[in-house]
Order: sequence, then C-alpha cells, then structure tokens
Amino acid sequence: MFLTFVTFLPLIGCFFLAFIPDEKSEMIKQGALAIAVADFLLSLVFYQEFDMHSPAMQFEFMVPWIEAWGISYHVGLDGISLLLYIMTTFLTAISILASWHIKKHIKYYMMAMLALSTGMLGVFIALDFFMFYVFWEFQLVPMYLIIGIWGGPRRLYAAVKFFLYTAVGSLLMLVAIIWIYLEIHHQTGQFTTDLMFITQHLKVGLEVQQWLFLAFFLAFAIKVPMFPFHTWLPDAHVEAPTAGSVILAGVLLKMGTYGFLRFNLPLFPAASHELFPYIGWLAVIGIVYGALVAMVQEDLKKLVAYSSVSHLGFVMLGIFAFNHQGMSGALLQNINHGISTSALFLMVGMIYDRRHTRLIKEFGGLAKIIPVFTVYFMIVTLSSIGLPGMNGFVGEFLILIGMFQTDILFAVIATSGVILAACYMLWMFQRVMFLEVTNPENEKLTDMTLREKFVMIPLIVLIFWIGIYPKPFTQTFDATVKHLVSHVNENSGTSHGDEKGEHHAAIKGKATVAQLITTQSSTTPLVKE
Repeated sequence: MFLTFVTFLPLIGCFFLAFIPDEKSEMIKQGALAIAVADFLLSLVFYQEFDMHSPAMQFEFMVPWIEAWGISYHVGLDGISLLLYIMTTFLTAISILASWHIKKHIKYYMMAMLALSTGMLGVFIALDFFMFYVFWEFQLVPMYLIIGIWGGPRRLYAAVKFFLYTAVGSLLMLVAIIWIYLEIHHQTGQFTTDLMFITQHLKVGLEVQQWLFLAFFLAFAIKVPMFPFHTWLPDAHVEAPTAGSVILAGVLLKMGTYGFLRFNLPLFPAASHELFPYIGWLAVIGIVYGALVAMVQEDLKKLVAYSSVSHLGFVMLGIFAFNHQGMSGALLQNINHGISTSALFLMVGMIYDRRHTRLIKEFGGLAKIIPVFTVYFMIVTLSSIGLPGMNGFVGEFLILIGMFQTDILFAVIATSGVILAACYMLWMFQRVMFLEVTNPENEKLTDMTLREKFVMIPLIVLIFWIGIYPKPFTQTFDATVKHLVSHVNENSGTSHGDEKGEHHAAIKGKATVAQLITTQSSTTPLVKE
C-alpha cells in the first residue's frame, strides 16, 4: 500500500489546499511545496529498498477493482519505471519552488500541479491496461489547465493543440486495448485487463502484431514526440509557464518512451524488429531536423523545445537498438534529458521574469551584468551538448555504441546530431551572454536570488554526479534491461496463422515475454479465479 500512498499523496494534498482561503497565498505555496518535497523524500524509500539484481516487478500490490470486467488495481515498480517515478516527484517539487512568482489563481495553480503529479506517477506504476489508460488521460486535464490559464498570449491555441494531439493518439491505443481484451478472452476464456497475464498468454501472428504495434506507436510517438508528430511541442512549450515547460520536458515526454519499453517491445517483439527500419529513420530524421530547426530559432524557449525533438530521437534509437548498451543508454538519457532540459527551461524562465522577453536579439553581454547566472547557464548548456564529465555524454555514448552494433548508418547520422547540438547551443550562449551590451534594459538586470539558486543547485549536482559516477543510476535498470533485451530478441520470430485469423506466436525457448516485466510470486494470483 505504500506505493499507492506515495502516488496519491499529491492528490490528497489538493483537498487540503482547497480549504485554505485564497488570500493566504504564501501558506498555499508553502503547503504545496511541503507536500511535493515530502512525496519526493518518500519516493526515495523505493530506491533504498529496491533489489538491483532482480528484473522482477517490486512493491507490487493487486486487488480486484471491477471484477465483472476483469479489471484490477495492479501497481508495481521495476528497473524501467523506478528512476522515472523518482524523477517525477523530484521535478514536481522543483517546479513548485520555481513557481513562487505566480500571481493569478495561486491556489488552483498549485492544486493543478499536484494533481498532475499523481496522474504522471500513476502512468509509471500501472500494470493494468484500464488503469494505465485512466492515468494516461487523467494527466492531460491538469496540464491543459496549466497551459490554458497560466500560459502566454496564445495559451488557448497551444492548450487545445496539445490536448487534441494526445487525445487522438490515445484513441487508437484504446481501440487496440479493447481488441486485446476481447482476443485474450477468446484465447483463454477469461476477461482481464491485467498486463502480466496478457503478456504471458497473448499469442498473435506478425501481421496482427504490426497493427497493434502501430496503434500503440501513434499514442507514444506523439507523446515523445517523434518526427513528424512533434508539431504540438514548440507551441506548448512557448506558451506554458516555466513550471509547465519543466514538467512537459522532464516527465510527460518520458511517458512516450516508457510506453515503448513497457508495452510495444514486450507485447509485440516480432513487430518491433520488423518495423525497426522505419522507426530508425524517423528517429534520425528527428535528430537532424530538430537540431537544424533549433539553430534558426529566435525565441529561447522554442530553441530548447526543438532541441528536445533532437534529444528524444537519440532515446528512440537506443530503445530500438535491441541490445544492452543501447537500451541502457536510452533509459539513462531519459533521466539526463529530464534534468538538463528542465534546467534550461528554468533558466530561460528566470531571464524572462526579469526582461519579459525571450528573443535572443534582445540580449547580449549578460555575463558582465549577471555573472552567477551566466555560470549556471553555461554548465546547463554544456550538459545539454553532452560534454564529457557531464550527464548528457554518458547516455549518448551508450546509445551510439548500441546503435553501431545494430545499424552503422543510423549511428553515423545520429552522431551528426551531437555536432549540431554544439552548434546551436554554443551559438545561442554566445549571443546571449557575450558580445557587447547593446540594449540598455539589460544593464538593470539583477543576478540570481537565493530561491533561484536553491532551485538550480540540485539539478547542477545531478548533472555532475551522473556524468562522473553514473553507477547508482545505471545499476537500477541493468537486470531489467538484460531480461528485456534477451527475451525480446528470443521471441522476435513469429509464425503466421491461417487465413481465418488464428495467429500463434512461435516462441523460441521456454521463456515467456511476461518475464520481461515481472517474476510473479506463486502465492499471488495474477487473475482472480
């Protein structure tokens, strides 16, 4: 029950905030921050108690929910989801601390942030299709409100675009879930939405796997976002408040990559291998395209937004490298991107609060005026580039090693993205921080406040920690990745069924795909008899 408590603690906190009078804004902010920090500290217990050597699902809890439909409340964490879960609680606390300047509807803003946290945490622990879909859709609502109410001048357009893109992709995923629900009943005689049971017993041929893979692919590719499904992201980032951009980049985009690892690869291993060339091309196009478009941006936030399209292309390549190095790099780069890009958005937000503009041409020579800010900004910029000794280098290096073993062409094209990243990030840093002070408004700028330093220091520490000593992070998912790679590769061969649609997977060896996700205790039934 502890996992459930930590997940729903932010939502419980919303109800307490609801009873605080609107005029007591400081109490509301302090209360929201206390809840978020407590949630983060409690989530660290999972890291401490986690068995690093086991690929099994841990902290599992399962009770029947809607028994007539075979729906259960089934949650757990493994190596794939543990760090993403902790990063969500961490960035929620950082985002609330960075939102102290919010003036409009403070109570409702803080309630939306906490509700969003519960929605995102639920996605990472759900082991039931129905539960997963509920949490996946639930987190759309608070983010829609955060962008639509507290965003920039075109906030309504950006909020609606974000909502429609994600919702449309999710509908096809829902269709696939319903098909699987009916098919598993046809094959086993049981109505169930339990992911563990379905992964173990669902047997479909390559053609059906491909259709199901594509239905899930659209939902997750939009969320990543992969090229060409990325067009909602720059608008959402530019119009969202600073904390909204942090959560978007740090957590929401990771829900897409997590979906591929949790659903597409284990459920449809043959289709994953079959469709790899197409996904690989989309990923490398995204890497190069995102970098080139970022290079010509005049808005700081839009530049960082397009850099995310490029960086997440690396993550997708790592996932579909189908080897230990590539997939480990993808999981680590998920965390690295969440840290570095969140830090970039925070620093852009700080300069925007002072100047109320994000146009690069409005700045120049800031290093002479705000030197402390410049040092922090330089560290985060170099981290985003992937400088050795910082977090971005480790993830990209592992991904490229993995992809060189799978497809040299994709690896070579992806390597150009590293060079392009240095071009657009360093050129941006030069134009903003160096040269001469040409705008007299910049001479009035003040350096970082104590609160802003407190916001940035944890992120800076993580940038160097992962870059110098990544073992505490990589060891959490090593065992799970080895299982995932082994079994996806072993189960990638499928045989077609007859023309009547009876498809059966030809599993190589005795292992089942369910072992990718969990080693279920014999004392805990997967489905209520």
